[in-house]
Amino acid sequence: MSSDEMLHPQDDDALLRSEARYRALFEAIDEGFCIIEFIDGPHGPLSDYVHIEANAGYERQTGIADIIGKRLREIEPDAADKWIALYGDVLKTGKTVRFEQEFEAIGRHIEVSSSRVEPATLRQVSVMFRDITARKRAEEALRASEAVARRNVQRVQLALAAGAIIGTWFWDVQADRFTGDDALATAFGLDPGLGHSNLTLDQVTETVHPDDRAGLLEAIADALKRGGPYIHQYRTRRHDGNYYWLEANGRVELGPDGRALNFPGVLIDIEQRRSVEAERDKATSDLKALNETLEQRVAERTAELMRTEEQLRHSQKMEAVGQLTGGLAHDFNNLLAGISGSLELMQTRLAQGRISDLDRYLTGAQGAAKRAAGLTQRLLAFSRRQTLDPKPVLLNRLVSGMQDLITRSVGPTIHVETAFAGGLWTTFVDVGQLENALLNLCINARDAMPDGGKLTIETSNRWFDDRTARQRGLPPGQYVSLCVSDTGTGMSPEIVERAFDPFYTTKPIGQGTGLGLSMVHGFAGQSGGTARIYSELGKGTMICIYLPRHLADDVGEEDVVDVTATPHSAEHETILVVDDEPLVRMVAVEILEELGYHVFEAGDAPTALKIINSGQPIDLLVTDVGLPGGMNGRQLADAVRAERPDFKVLFVTGYAENAVLNHGHLEHGMHVMTKPFLSDAFARRVKDLLSE
Repeated sequence: MSSDEMLHPQDDDALLRSEARYRALFEAIDEGFCIIEFIDGPHGPLSDYVHIEANAGYERQTGIADIIGKRLREIEPDAADKWIALYGDVLKTGKTVRFEQEFEAIGRHIEVSSSRVEPATLRQVSVMFRDITARKRAEEALRASEAVARRNVQRVQLALAAGAIIGTWFWDVQADRFTGDDALATAFGLDPGLGHSNLTLDQVTETVHPDDRAGLLEAIADALKRGGPYIHQYRTRRHDGNYYWLEANGRVELGPDGRALNFPGVLIDIEQRRSVEAERDKATSDLKALNETLEQRVAERTAELMRTEEQLRHSQKMEAVGQLTGGLAHDFNNLLAGISGSLELMQTRLAQGRISDLDRYLTGAQGAAKRAAGLTQRLLAFSRRQTLDPKPVLLNRLVSGMQDLITRSVGPTIHVETAFAGGLWTTFVDVGQLENALLNLCINARDAMPDGGKLTIETSNRWFDDRTARQRGLPPGQYVSLCVSDTGTGMSPEIVERAFDPFYTTKPIGQGTGLGLSMVHGFAGQSGGTARIYSELGKGTMICIYLPRHLADDVGEEDVVDVTATPHSAEHETILVVDDEPLVRMVAVEILEELGYHVFEAGDAPTALKIINSGQPIDLLVTDVGLPGGMNGRQLADAVRAERPDFKVLFVTGYAENAVLNHGHLEHGMHVMTKPFLSDAFARRVKDLLSE
């Protein structure tokens, strides 16, 4: 301790007490206070300042903690130049300034008082401020409220001038003192002696229509309870004694205790509007009544049209049935005449001992029988009831194999071309039926080119999206197309529309049955695809068959069948023949016995089961699909194979129960053959099955 300190200890104590009082006062004031010191920075001399001292009020007013040591450009870099200019001017001039400023960094408004700390060489400025954000917002809200009030007053004045508002009122609810203008007194038909001020609610509502008074008082009570906006329509009696509609619009102001204080409002004349609404309601009612009667008339008319349409459909159906039966009768009568005539001549020649002509009559009868079978197949194809034996097929190979036959069939005046797609996908289809359909299309194309022309057979891969597939009535996916086009006469849209109809033909009588295209369409549909016609008069026709792609390995070459000799039984195998038609059963049994087979026969499934269960050694079951007695041929086969899984079965059918056969997933050892069949084909199929 120095000698001076030892000599004057009271001076030091006084200084410490003074500083303590200063610090206590410094921290006690509510306003924020700080001292800033200007410093040089990257932006130039005196381009920044640092906070060197601050009281606790600084954080309360700004929300910024630990301000001492922080630079301006660290706190508010975007608005730093603005604050440097304000406080820099105080440092430069020494003049105290007071202003209000938005502190953008903290989103507040502050009221500032700033002075220079002497001497100026310290480069320090003191700043005292307080947060006035709440006051600023209150002022802005007040200004907005006043602007709204001014606009409302202007609107009311304009509405009064325009006649939209016919009166105003002010109701002191606590004092029940009701005051209105002259227009209100007129609208309510008030007694002139009462005036239009210091009225009670009962006096004002005395002229309200009796039917409307209860609703009005209820609406007023509800508005007084909840406060806020109020709107209600009712009728009042005026001085002329008539009631007129008006609408009251107001607002209930509630006090702090929730009680209604004031209830100002305006009246609007809605007499004309209500008249229009009444007319509208009447028109609506009349229209509703008209609609009800109209709906009844429409319903009656619709029912009549439906009856007429049903009669028309029945007539068309009967016409189609008549056309169908007539066409069938015509074709089958011709065929039966040839068959029965040939048989009669054979019987006559046998009785005469003249057997040299029998071959000619046999050939004629067999030819007629084959044509009858072909007609039946076309009918089944049209109705999608024929039995199909599908196999993986490459269309390019099939068409190539038929090209010579097609060329001979269409004649020398028709030039035949093929256009095969490379990498053509495989399809799964009955080869014989597809060959028949292709030949049918080529013959139709020939008939459309009586003076000659060009016939083109084209194959391609097609991928149908949702829209394209929907246009063709198919599911989306991959397909293979087989198209036959010609340069002939073409078809009109009307003919294209009906071309697939059964027995519809444009050929003269006797030159076509009208089943050709319907057979093609039915066969394509039964194979999972469809057929389409693209034609224009004078420019030719193209008919395409679309068949689903079959995902399988490459198709092998067709086996060549040796038809030089009918195969006989080598080991005298035993066969059970089941058919409910005695003549068909007799023919099948005769064929098999001639070939050396031992044959049992049955007319129904129960009889067949008895033979099988008797212990007889049966090597093959040949059964019709449609059998009487409650058990069909497939059920018979399944019952037998339940005990003998490897039992071999050959289904023969003339009416193709397709769901039972094709869609029933025939197991290994099950095969199908369609009636009628040639004896040689039947014998080969039996031999093949027994050799497996």
